[in-house]
Amino acid sequence: MDTAAEAALLRWRKKKALKPIQTAAGDGLNGVGAAELEEPLSPAARLFHEPDFNVHIIAEIGSKIPINPHTVKDKLPHSLLKQPRFSSLQVKDENGNMKWVPTKVDLERHVIVPDLDPNMDSPDKFVEDYIADLSKVPVDFSKPLWDLHLLNVRTSQAAAVGVLRIHHSLGDGMSLMSLLLACTRKASDPAALPTIPAAKKPDFAPAGKGYWWGLRLIWNTVVDVFMFLLTTLFLKDTETPVKGVPTPESVRWRFIHRTVSLDDIKLVKNALNATINDVMMGITLAALSRYLNRKYGERKRARGSAEKKNHLPKNMRLRSTLLVNTRPSAGIHALAEMMEKGTEAKWGNHIGYVLLPFPVAVRDDPLDYVRTAKAIIDRKKHSLEAIGTSYIADFFVKLLGIKAAAILFHRAPTFTTMGFSNLVGPVEEVCFYGHPLAYLAPGCFGQPHALMINCQSYINKMTLILSIDENTIPDSHDLCDDIEESLKLIKEAVIVKGLAKRDA
Repeated sequence: MDTAAEAALLRWRKKKALKPIQTAAGDGLNGVGAAELEEPLSPAARLFHEPDFNVHIIAEIGSKIPINPHTVKDKLPHSLLKQPRFSSLQVKDENGNMKWVPTKVDLERHVIVPDLDPNMDSPDKFVEDYIADLSKVPVDFSKPLWDLHLLNVRTSQAAAVGVLRIHHSLGDGMSLMSLLLACTRKASDPAALPTIPAAKKPDFAPAGKGYWWGLRLIWNTVVDVFMFLLTTLFLKDTETPVKGVPTPESVRWRFIHRTVSLDDIKLVKNALNATINDVMMGITLAALSRYLNRKYGERKRARGSAEKKNHLPKNMRLRSTLLVNTRPSAGIHALAEMMEKGTEAKWGNHIGYVLLPFPVAVRDDPLDYVRTAKAIIDRKKHSLEAIGTSYIADFFVKLLGIKAAAILFHRAPTFTTMGFSNLVGPVEEVCFYGHPLAYLAPGCFGQPHALMINCQSYINKMTLILSIDENTIPDSHDLCDDIEESLKLIKEAVIVKGLAKRDA
């Protein structure tokens, strides 16, 4: 029997007959000439069209008021559609090569407003099921590869929810999130763009230690790239209850999120002289350790084994694949100017791999998880692994072709356990086309990992978004509970040790 979410999607699809592909002619579209847009897809964008890399980005947008579809449709042509990728088709030429071709965008096919029961029993579960069902619906290649679903149903966190689905070939995650934020404005000043904290530049080598600093950088890079190559060949992570290789035909992705206090995270950060990234990785490491220890304990109890505190296997290898934007993002101001004045802004998929070890363990001191995460991240900051793996990817695409390179680079995420990322959001409340936002929750589906964890800050909150293959991890809400509990234990440890005050 269809779920309510499946039924809502089915009703909308029956209303819309599939239309033939249309491309813009002569004069171009949205202020951009057609000749400018008829260009080939980048190697990274082409990789995202291979069956093993057919990845989509999902951005769940919680609104504090019901969403007005007419307002959204009126605003889209003057903002999002000004980015050429959102008003272009991806078509093959006579040689089988894919290229961008401008098209006339029919917003009725992109903005989906299903008929919903406002008195449904569980709105939160409905939204969760709707997004899970959406992950099973193929993207329509007869139009630009994005759509926006407006769900006017009140949940526990919002009065309505928007779900933006974008094929990853349109751009890397950071560029796409920057574009989305460039469509927002401060709630306190409708003419002002949101304030995004600037990323800190890496420290340069101290005076007199330049050679040693440079040698360490070269050594770390060589080691990291070598480990990446070994991973693409044979170096596999340990099989655990969170490791799986989803298959596009059978997987149904489950998207859940949990919001915690950013002030609590900053309290831990300041107490341990760490960064937000350090703390978020430490919390995730602690949560995975709790979750896996419990799962292995359940298996041992089912076999009648004696109880003990630590049920984790010895010498576990668990790593995360982190995709890094190797080209600095244009930033929301440049993207906003591009949408307003038609100027150029850097865009596209320019990504490299970074492999992050997650040494799961049962630790007596919860703060050790953050200290371990800080040591790992500090080591990775002193490496050019992302740039090196990006060059390797481009080299193999040119040498072996897209299909062979896709098979090779599918092995890196397949042989690792999970994905992990952290995105910085606005520090004040913002409005999306006049709708004040309660939260932002970006994720993705289609990746070879059964578990993907994204962290998104917004005002004084941090939202952790889990994209999960529910065939591998059926109890995803338990893992969310472990994340929340881990932050609580780490914060309490900071206070008990006198490293920070409770009201700090």
